[in-house]
Amino acid sequence: MGVTERVWAALVAVVKLEDRVNRQAEAMKSQQQKIEDLTGRVIRLEAQLELITGAAMVKRLKGG
Repeated sequence: MGVTERVWAALVAVVKLEDRVNRQAEAMKSQQQKIEDLTGRVIRLEAQLELITGAAMVKRLKGG
């Protein structure tokens, strides 16, 4: 294998690696967005649970 072929092979490998890195970065962005969405959902569920728990305690204290 000549020097030109080795250089060409190295360039091809770099381009392929760059493509893989870019695809991985896009996948990570997508995953981060999903995590942020789930975090928001959990926060809303926690708030609802606190409201329901508080209402139940008030109801119990009033004797209802």
